[in-house]
Amino acid sequence: MTSFRDITDADVEAVVALWQACGLTRPWNDPYKDISFARRSENATVLVLAHDGHIVASAMAGHDGHRGVLYYVAVDPARQRQGLGKAAVRAGEEWLRARGVWKVNLLVRDENAAARGFYEALGYGVNPVISMARTIIEN
Repeated sequence: MTSFRDITDADVEAVVALWQACGLTRPWNDPYKDISFARRSENATVLVLAHDGHIVASAMAGHDGHRGVLYYVAVDPARQRQGLGKAAVRAGEEWLRARGVWKVNLLVRDENAAARGFYEALGYGVNPVISMARTIIEN
């Protein structure tokens, strides 16, 4: 297996399919738009891991100049529990570290206890803050 690399045009459909297979997409978040937005920014990327010509894992990483964030950490359901999720997180962290980012945040849906446990096992903890949001551009 090779190492994680930046997404290419040829990978987009497979990455969206991976995210859908992992239950990461939501009707209000267009994954194509998210990929395009990340790829246009020097402060973000979508990292992918390919095996035998198939995308088996991904992680979107980005930063605001102060803190990093991981999104869309995904592993092909048939390949889960083989260390690829941990490798995806570490690849995202390394991408951020290389840009001088010293702290990583991520969001886990409240009902996703399995994901919370996964990230806790990797050293992530719950911050005593409330995440607030406001949409300023409608889809």
